[in-house]
Amino acid sequence: MQAKRNTAQLLLHCPDKPGILAEVTNFITINKGNIIYLDQYVDRLDNIFFMRIEWELEHFVIPRNKIQDYFYTLYAQKYEMSFKLYFGDELPRIAIFVSKMSHCLYDMLARYTAGEWSVEIPLIISNHPDLKHVADRFDIPYYVFPITKENKAEQEEKEMALLAENGITTIVLARYMQIISDRMIESYPNRIINIHHSFLPAFIGAKPYHQAFQRGVKIIGATSHYVTKELDAGPIIEQEVVRITHKDNPEDLVMKGKDLEKIVLSRAVQKDIERKILVYKNKTVIFN
Repeated sequence: MQAKRNTAQLLLHCPDKPGILAEVTNFITINKGNIIYLDQYVDRLDNIFFMRIEWELEHFVIPRNKIQDYFYTLYAQKYEMSFKLYFGDELPRIAIFVSKMSHCLYDMLARYTAGEWSVEIPLIISNHPDLKHVADRFDIPYYVFPITKENKAEQEEKEMALLAENGITTIVLARYMQIISDRMIESYPNRIINIHHSFLPAFIGAKPYHQAFQRGVKIIGATSHYVTKELDAGPIIEQEVVRITHKDNPEDLVMKGKDLEKIVLSRAVQKDIERKILVYKNKTVIFN
């Protein structure tokens, strides 16, 4: 796991007006904060200003528990800002949901245990016992909640209690083959990350790679997105494709597709962990 950093990270968006960048940076510098990251973007169509800024807190004058109140009072109200404040030493706590496919789970846990991610993964949840051996190998608690039409609401209630008990901030659906309820989505807005075979929307349903084979497609892809109430239509975080030819059979497509899925999901999770994603109007602004 990477070392925790004593920094504050601020993401914001608001109607674009002159002076916003100067105001925010001045707020930090006059209070003895050292800016270590700054990225901003203006959407000219909607006239919206987006910004991510990070600064060191070692000599910062304002106590960390007062920064949000100060910023809201001095700037957010004035500029009609929506903003989120994070701290570098408060790591995201991720719950991974899985079913029976292991490729995305293995990839995530390998990155986690290799120390690539500044994150905590206290538990894995599944509707099947099949992948418990993977969790055991990485010494992470594995909880099974078998789900049927009859018990879905009751089981999800137990899952949400477990998530709350463990202070989970983000859910990653690593090929979890159940539809998440509206209630859970409302409890974790833009904090549930899904991976989907193909560019969305395409080849919905079972055996997507077989459908792609039958259609004779020349590329296949994977898409990672935040989960919303509209199925597979949430803000897109990351996408990738690979070319295929007439020589590739359905099994080749499945293999190449799995490689894409785990890479795309991990890229999306990485950006989320780094707090470099800002959602606006069902789109994402992803800072470098």
